[in-house]
Amino acid sequence: MRMQFWRKAVEDIYCDNPPHQPVAIELWKAIKKHNLTKRWLLKIIDEREKNLDDRAYRNIQELETYADNTYSTLLYLTLEMLGVRDIHADHAASHIGKAQGIVTCLRATPYHSKRRKVFLPMDICMLHGVSQEDFIRANQERNVRDVIYDIASQAHVHLEHARSFSKNVPVKAFPAFLYTVALEDYLYKIQKVDFNIFHPSLHKKSTLLPLYLYIRSWKKKY
Repeated sequence: MRMQFWRKAVEDIYCDNPPHQPVAIELWKAIKKHNLTKRWLLKIIDEREKNLDDRAYRNIQELETYADNTYSTLLYLTLEMLGVRDIHADHAASHIGKAQGIVTCLRATPYHSKRRKVFLPMDICMLHGVSQEDFIRANQERNVRDVIYDIASQAHVHLEHARSFSKNVPVKAFPAFLYTVALEDYLYKIQKVDFNIFHPSLHKKSTLLPLYLYIRSWKKKY
């Protein structure tokens, strides 16, 4: 019902008849002001609806597809709000969104494991002989860490791909991509603890993160 509401809400918003709901009204204002693409909003709703069954991703490609259709799509909308419509910026956004989706899946693993849920790609778990029960029991054996290493490495690859476009990405787009600082910070911390996804240090706030964001913003880099 929730997804049906938002799908109808988006259709009504683009007919200049937004529902009397605070978020919908603000979304209507943003669409009118920035001429946001309807397809991106519907894509997010469609992808979330596909994932309501709360099952593990069958493979890393399935996780990347989810990330691309949600996180990357949000970045496309952010770029439109910044007045950027550029193919290089879109390519960078696609890779950053995929990295964000992968890192979010990793960061949420301890939380979900305590509730006996595991969403990590099954193909990588099977490759290393790791079961969902290993994560539910907070197993920290080498093969469990190897699973995390493989998944984290894929996020790192996407960040590197995104940065390969930086010379051609308009400077106006850079604020949308500053989230890479937080992604990079998490990937560095998980590497530092030898890919132990359950290490307590991963749950602590990074007090220097605002400074890193400021420096990256000042340098016009992402």
